[in-house]
Amino acid sequence: MSQSAPLIVGYAHLAISVAAVHLDIKFITMKSTINNKLTHIPLIIMAMMTAGSATQAQTTEQGKYANVNGIKMYYEIHGTGKPLVLIHGGGSTLSTSFARIIPILSKTHQIIAVELQAHGHTSDRDAPETFTQDADDVAELLRQLNISKTDVLGFSNGGQTTLELALRHPNLVDRLIVASAFYSRDAVPAGFWEGFKNPKYSDMPQIYKDEYLKIGNQAGLTNMFNKDVQRMSVFKGWTKEQIASIQAPTLVVIGDHDLPTPEHAAEMSRLLPHGQLAILPGHHGEYFGEAYFPNASSKKVESFSLIVEDFLTASN
Repeated sequence: MSQSAPLIVGYAHLAISVAAVHLDIKFITMKSTINNKLTHIPLIIMAMMTAGSATQAQTTEQGKYANVNGIKMYYEIHGTGKPLVLIHGGGSTLSTSFARIIPILSKTHQIIAVELQAHGHTSDRDAPETFTQDADDVAELLRQLNISKTDVLGFSNGGQTTLELALRHPNLVDRLIVASAFYSRDAVPAGFWEGFKNPKYSDMPQIYKDEYLKIGNQAGLTNMFNKDVQRMSVFKGWTKEQIASIQAPTLVVIGDHDLPTPEHAAEMSRLLPHGQLAILPGHHGEYFGEAYFPNASSKKVESFSLIVEDFLTASN
């Protein structure tokens, strides 16, 4: 691709401009001159609090909070059945990532949808965001909820937190769904990483700004943006040996127009000892109705939910 070809990448819902290359970290659209076609390549990755004891979750009118490793962590529980933890993408809330699938999946599962450090209702700590810390926060919340084993669905950055959760807390996870996430830096175009050198808050998609500001304030939104940028700018990923050590049955899901290539998703699924792969039509999160795609077909959302249900209820 030529230097002048515009590239917009969405990952963590951040936005970055580098010369004629524009990266909007939550969705990628690449204009390519190859075969004189326009190729769309979308993306991948990218408070109201109450007081209480350090080990007890408290209920508020917005949902529930728990004191977790120094932050007030917000979560919602929907439905009954075997637990299924939902972990949102960067720059997101549980609602922007999962509002359209929670009503479906909660018919057969107890959904525990979380908001991670500095995102949505959850408070921040005086430390950078890391996937390691996010995984430990989710594990501690589940300990407080007396959940000893759970399925996990992580989207985008949440998929990377899911990988870390499986590595750090293998006895806690049962079956995993890693949606639109990658494990190594070479999974995405080089321009994606170049974009983190000069991030522009102004390019962050408005829908994520609006949704955050329904919950928090401008200072919190700017802080989330900066911390999300910092986390991805130093992203090192995981080795093939680490991915191969994950014993949990794992479904790798990707859109056919996602940021990481289908080839990368296929490689990850093959590295996983009990990996499966689903390549679905659509952009980053479009296949389950993520907020950036309000007009995503209900049939796509239902089809994704059926795939998830089938995987989670498999006998082996």
